[in-house]
Amino acid sequence: MKIFDAHCDVLLKLWRGSSLTFNNTNHLQVSYPALKQVGAKVQCFAVFVPDDLIGDARFQAALEMIELFHSKIIKPYPDIKKVTSREEIDDLKDHEIGAILTLEGCGPIANDLVRLQTLVNLGIRSVGLTWNYANDLADGVLEERSAGLSNLGREAVRYLHEERIWTDVSHLTECGFWDVLERTDFVIASHSNVKALCEHPRNLNDNQLRALIQKDAAIGITFVPYFLSEQHSVTISSVLRHIDYIAALGGVHNIGFGSDFDGISKTVKGLDSYFGYERLINELLKHFPEELVRGFCYENFNQRVPF
Repeated sequence: MKIFDAHCDVLLKLWRGSSLTFNNTNHLQVSYPALKQVGAKVQCFAVFVPDDLIGDARFQAALEMIELFHSKIIKPYPDIKKVTSREEIDDLKDHEIGAILTLEGCGPIANDLVRLQTLVNLGIRSVGLTWNYANDLADGVLEERSAGLSNLGREAVRYLHEERIWTDVSHLTECGFWDVLERTDFVIASHSNVKALCEHPRNLNDNQLRALIQKDAAIGITFVPYFLSEQHSVTISSVLRHIDYIAALGGVHNIGFGSDFDGISKTVKGLDSYFGYERLINELLKHFPEELVRGFCYENFNQRVPF
C-alpha cells in the first residue's frame, strides 16, 4: 500500500549529526531501508531551523538542510526522486519514491520575502508560517498574545497562493488559522490532531476541522503521543480514535498522515519508526474498507497536490 507522509524531521537530524547517513535505521525513524520496505511513495522532508539560531545563521541553516536533502537523500539513492509538481509525482515509476521539500516555520526568512521566494525556487512546496512561537509573519500556538498574521504574513500567503504552494496551518494560532483560510485555497494541516480528544495547543478544534473539510484540505494525523492522548502509554488505537472523529465530522476523505518522525523522542507503541506503518495499516484494515485505508495512506494527500 502506497504511503504519502506529509511531515518528518530527518533533515534536522542529518544537519545536527554530520556522520549520519540516510541508510541509518538505528538513529533515524525515517530511513531509506524503511521507506523501501514499507511502501513509501511520497515523503515530505521539513526544513526546520531551531530557535536557538539567530540572524542570518537561520537562513544559512535552511540552505544547508536543502543541500543535505540533495547530497544525503537524493544523490545516493537513484530511486528517490525530488518532486516539485503533480506531474513529477504521477511520473514516478513503481519502484521510485518522491521526496518533497517543505518549510516548517518562516523564522529563517526574517522579514524578507525574497528569501521565501528563494526557498520556493529551490523546491519548497509547503510552508508553515510559524513553529510554536512568534516570528515576523505570525504567532505560533505557544505565543501568549495569540495574534494572527502580520501584514508580511498576509503578503506571504498571497504569494504562496499565486504559486500554488501549500500553506500549512499546523503550529499557527487559531487567529492565524482563520487568517490563512481567508486568503488561500491551497491549505493543509500537515501534522495536527483532534483537540476534543486531546487538549493540546497544537491540536485543532471542531470548528477548525470543519473549516478544513469544507475547504477540501488534507489533515495529517500525527504520531506525536501527547497530541494523541493524555495517557502515559499511547497505542495505535489512539490514532484510530482521531481518524474516527474526523470521519464523523465528514472528513473521511480528508484524512492523511504526517508522522513527525525524527522530530519526536517519545513514540506510539508499535509506531516507533516508519517501519511501524506496516502495523498501522494492518490495524486500519481491520476497521475500515481497503478503499478508505488507501485514501488515508496516500490518495487523500496526493489528490490535493496543487503545484
